[in-house]
Amino acid sequence: MFGLRSDGKRIKTIDPITKIMPHIMKERNDAHVLAPMEVECDGMDEFIFKERHLGRRFTYMDIIVAAMVRTLALRPKLNRFVVNGRFYKRNDIQISFVVKKALKDTAEETTIKLTFKGTETVYEIREMMEKEILANSSTSAENDTDKLAKTLTAIPNFVIKFVVNLLMWADRHGILPRAIIDVSPFHTSLFLTNMKSIKMGYVYHHIYNFGTCSIFLSMGKERYVPVVVDADEGKIGAKKILVIGGAVDERITDGLYNSNSIREFVKYLGNPSLLETALEKREEDQK
Repeated sequence: MFGLRSDGKRIKTIDPITKIMPHIMKERNDAHVLAPMEVECDGMDEFIFKERHLGRRFTYMDIIVAAMVRTLALRPKLNRFVVNGRFYKRNDIQISFVVKKALKDTAEETTIKLTFKGTETVYEIREMMEKEILANSSTSAENDTDKLAKTLTAIPNFVIKFVVNLLMWADRHGILPRAIIDVSPFHTSLFLTNMKSIKMGYVYHHIYNFGTCSIFLSMGKERYVPVVVDADEGKIGAKKILVIGGAVDERITDGLYNSNSIREFVKYLGNPSLLETALEKREEDQK
């Protein structure tokens, strides 16, 4: 309450124009900006091929999560969130994503939220992801998020509405219990959906008004695009690209910072070997 929260610290040195934005755009879905990011797959493919020969299996998703963790660690303004007209810097770097327990229409889904220090290597992040996905992939697996959802939906519909509204009110005023924030996939730095896993292209996904998530990324199925190999001889080739649909709460920082952050993110996807070395220290946001 009064600007205090368990998951972040209030930023008091926000410039006046930025500071007034949450009072003009009150909800996240008022303020989200959509943009595609086209990534050439050569760098990721070379890294995956190299690691496969060393007995390690990597996926595009492993690399994308590692690249985003590193970007958030170096570009801390991306890890902000806005609640009740106030700006906060998040205590942790957290990424949420959905796991489908089987590729069937009737299969259940669960949500995983991983917490990172920001200094991890791509190998450490892959190991963390693999461990959590395996632990939550079986039909009998049930994590704390699943238990909370089951508890909320076991009550009558009108009571669910009351409880959810109460939770949202408590969140706005900084009195939502930390135990709920810790298991909520909506209280996260970034939400990632893997459309490639179901053989679909990228989408632009909305940002949730409940919680504190300021970024939503959607990775689609890779595709080939024509490129000119030799203009003089008229030779045409093909290049494999992956498009990631991004939605960002524009209130957290300005367009230039976002643009430079995207370039940082794409740099790691083009050369994942940069993520083999641990980061010495996370950059700190302003006070």
